[in-house]
Amino acid sequence: MKFQPEKTDATLITAYDASGIHVGLERIEQSLVLGSHGERFDWQAASLEDLTAEHFERLGASQPELIIFGSGAKLRFVHPKLLAGLMQARIGVETMDTPAACRTYNILAGEGRHVVGAFLIEKT
Repeated sequence: MKFQPEKTDATLITAYDASGIHVGLERIEQSLVLGSHGERFDWQAASLEDLTAEHFERLGASQPELIIFGSGAKLRFVHPKLLAGLMQARIGVETMDTPAACRTYNILAGEGRHVVGAFLIEKT
């Protein structure tokens, strides 16, 4: 699915499909974290089972209003123990499949919200 360009300073997702995400003209085919204030790094997890509490604690470093977790092609939830550090820091986490997470991230970032998207891209 292609998106129309927004007029915002936030880092936005311009397209996505089952095997990757486009940020601007760059195609990314591994899990990544993208923040509306320019944060971006590879998320070293190839599957939901690879995720640890440390993966999620790193997401809170920039103190976003909200974290959008894209769980891959299907909606799947991580164990609440992995989110304990974020809950203690009072940072909300919304879980959805990765396509829905891409759309939600763009809407919130386009509104000027400080949001972080953590997108799980699994090899099929």
